[in-house]
Amino acid sequence: MAEETTKTVAPPAPAAPIKGIQVTDKAIAKIRSAMAKESISAAEGGLRLGVQGGGCSGLSYNIRFDTQPRERDRIFQFDDVRVFVDPKSFIYLHGMILDYQETLMQQGFVFVNPNSTKSCGCGTSFSA
Repeated sequence: MAEETTKTVAPPAPAAPIKGIQVTDKAIAKIRSAMAKESISAAEGGLRLGVQGGGCSGLSYNIRFDTQPRERDRIFQFDDVRVFVDPKSFIYLHGMILDYQETLMQQGFVFVNPNSTKSCGCGTSFSA
């Protein structure tokens, strides 16, 4: 008689949540080239990500270059590119991935935000 064996396989562990903010390689390359065009020093300046009230869904993303971080900013380093986030915005952006996409229809930064419960078609407005 053949013996039957039962093997227990544990379910895969859930992926660890992203800590802070992540930026894809495509987005880093675009930020780097745009900073060079704007004459923003990579050693001192960086990209500022923020959230402000307004927009179709209640909150909007704010993205711009800054020549230096502010006193209470969280600073994320991706190779030679720095990203600055103020403490209030970080509440809404924690765990977010910033990507850059180019298609036939559009090009620009894409915010993949797990804190967003609803967003509108423009891609720059959300609810948390």
